[in-house]
Amino acid sequence: MRLELGKQVRSADREVVGELADVIVDPIEKRVTHLVVKPHHRADEGLHLVPIEQAVSGDDGGEISLRCSAEEVRQLPNAQDFAYLRVGEAPVSDPEWDVGIKEVLALPYYDGGLGGGLAGGYEEQVGVVYDRIPKGEVEIRRASSVTSADGHHLGEVDGFLVDGDHITHFVLERGHLWGRREVTIPINLVTSIDPDAVTIGLSKDEVGDLPEHKVRRHTKS
Repeated sequence: MRLELGKQVRSADREVVGELADVIVDPIEKRVTHLVVKPHHRADEGLHLVPIEQAVSGDDGGEISLRCSAEEVRQLPNAQDFAYLRVGEAPVSDPEWDVGIKEVLALPYYDGGLGGGLAGGYEEQVGVVYDRIPKGEVEIRRASSVTSADGHHLGEVDGFLVDGDHITHFVLERGHLWGRREVTIPINLVTSIDPDAVTIGLSKDEVGDLPEHKVRRHTKS
């Protein structure tokens, strides 16, 4: 089964429940544990944390199908939270959850002086939107960087190929908007999977010698 980030996700009762925003991975066993599903046009729902066991294999690659209904998806844990923190402060630790990808919403302030111009600074407190992931696991998204063994940035993660829940390959996307290519890399060549980052045991030149395929995106319906 190919888990392509950005793919449309459909429930067992055939409702489109969103798209695959991120994948949660056990970095030691190199297996997928959860899918993070972002609802379409429903920001108030947050992100749904869907166990990989609910994903159905054997589709044509155009979308990801689930075993659970749309209502069951909406009842799953929310993978996103918000905190209002001082600059540099981390969200409160939780014994069952780690902090995944974060987005800091720093608010510029006005100095109230002559002209009422922008002071150029920030408030001492900022809003932070962050993802909640199971303890000891890591979150990978489409923007997650891929680095070679000799320290070069190669591109971004585009998805994973899985057998059951075990990752067999990950898909590296390279190039620019009009010339994007993808390379499928066996998971045994991955040396580390860290939050929002993957490192592989090949040099930049060795990756350049691997077969590439033009990226073809499935349209959403």
